[in-house]
Amino acid sequence: MTGLEIGAISIVAMLVLIYIGMYVPIVLALISFVGVWVVKGNINIAVSLLWLASAKTVGNFLFGVIPLFVLMGLLVSTAGMGRDTYDIAQYFMKRIRGGLGMATVVANAIFAAITGVSIASATVFTKISVPEMLRYGYKGRFAVGVVAGSSVLGMLIPPSILLIVYALIAEESVGDLFIAGVGPGLLLTIAFCVLISFMAYFFPNSVASPETFTQSVETENRLSKRELLFKSVPIITLIVVVLGGIYAGLYTPTEAGAAGAFVALLFALWRRSLSWRGLWAILVETGHITATLLFLIVSASMYSRMLGITGLPTQLGTWIGEMDASFGMLLFLYVVIVLVLGTIIDSVSIMLISVPLFLVVLAPFNVDLVWFGIVTIIATEIGLLTPPLGLAVYVIKSTLDRDDISLADIFIGAAPFALTMLFVLIAIILVPDISLYLVELRRSLI
Repeated sequence: MTGLEIGAISIVAMLVLIYIGMYVPIVLALISFVGVWVVKGNINIAVSLLWLASAKTVGNFLFGVIPLFVLMGLLVSTAGMGRDTYDIAQYFMKRIRGGLGMATVVANAIFAAITGVSIASATVFTKISVPEMLRYGYKGRFAVGVVAGSSVLGMLIPPSILLIVYALIAEESVGDLFIAGVGPGLLLTIAFCVLISFMAYFFPNSVASPETFTQSVETENRLSKRELLFKSVPIITLIVVVLGGIYAGLYTPTEAGAAGAFVALLFALWRRSLSWRGLWAILVETGHITATLLFLIVSASMYSRMLGITGLPTQLGTWIGEMDASFGMLLFLYVVIVLVLGTIIDSVSIMLISVPLFLVVLAPFNVDLVWFGIVTIIATEIGLLTPPLGLAVYVIKSTLDRDDISLADIFIGAAPFALTMLFVLIAIILVPDISLYLVELRRSLI
């Protein structure tokens, strides 16, 4: 067989193995190892590929940003900042029709700016927001749908682990991608709030019981101005330390992760919410999450190198060039592929598989890779809400532990938010300045 045939077979084999339930990193590593062995006819070269993918990929200093941001996110959750953000958002929006749903979205947006992990947002706000909304008469399906939908903001609003992973794949500036995520993140936040308002006015029975909208939502523990300040200061401080330091050029994203983790640790200690046992549990969980992500990255690096050896990306680029396909057609094909992959595998795996292949294909069109990254991440994040995988949905179900809200209820509740994300994705494709305006402004000032 030719290298091209082996490359094509490897893609089919990868999809089949993933569909039957094999762990994605194992699939990528196994196919890459066997593929190089078959192409070169030498097992030693395949072993060298494994070593190169490990040493030359995650050995980069920039990869230190992953465990540091994961650690910061876990410390922020332990310090109770998730509940604080919800309390603040609820304070300002509780009198609006559907206000508790909007408060969840806004709180998730704020929380995203200090964690960068969608799964953390889904876990925290399932525990905080869902019980509150149910207590005030909101429907269970709507409550879990709001949490599921707004949790994806964690991967778009900077700092974001997914933005960092894309920057490493595409060899783009993490700072530029962080800035590019601000506009789309705010747009998606507003779009979710508009959706909730629309549902509350035109489909009220799907949102809450009738008496919910006729009474003023007052909590037993109304916030005083002093309490509001007490809850706001840590959040604002952490955002300034992490994002302000990056945007001002004071330190690199990796150093920003370290600074953010340190500040989050100080706040957790100050609030006496962290014991030695709790700190050890956080460090162990950070190690587990980091190891999982890095294993994915190493496996995907092997796969991308294997494809390069087979010559498939080059041949694919030549073939598409001969087809004279327009950029619009190729982008449409890419988005469809990412959306389909989102039904079976997680966000990082999708990016690690699809991005390297399409970067070669789209190279002749001089695509702005920062804008392409935002498009990729939004398309990928829709997969967190769609069956059968819907990772955010499964996290909410396992965290919620309620028999009266089924997995199907969460998927149905999240469906309007997935559809809204699709509309926002189309808007960003048609109007690139939504993501690029601040980036271009920053570039002009440098």
